[in-house]
Amino acid sequence: MFHPFKILCDERRSNSEFEETSVLTTPKEVLKEPLLVKVLLHNDDYTPMDFVVEILENFFNKQKEEAHDIMLDVHNKGVGIGGVYPREIAETKADLIHKYAHECDYPLKCTLDEQS
Repeated sequence: MFHPFKILCDERRSNSEFEETSVLTTPKEVLKEPLLVKVLLHNDDYTPMDFVVEILENFFNKQKEEAHDIMLDVHNKGVGIGGVYPREIAETKADLIHKYAHECDYPLKCTLDEQS
């Protein structure tokens, strides 16, 4: 059976123009996983529970039921975890929450806790 590609390959191998060459590659950089940080919401005597639920739904994309459970942690335990993110995202979320709470005249405290 006739194989046109076999003939082309044989010709290519015999042609000195296509001698074997080596390719230099740089070593791959080892990427480290980003440091994860917990975004914590703290209880106070002035911020309404509904506002905390709103924060959890809008800033942390929590469903109503999960937001309600986290809000109860904030209320009963004094602190609740809004989410766990790389440091820069966590800092941005905390900053946005502080600004929004301040605009709404609530003293909601939001802090960061590095994962160990």
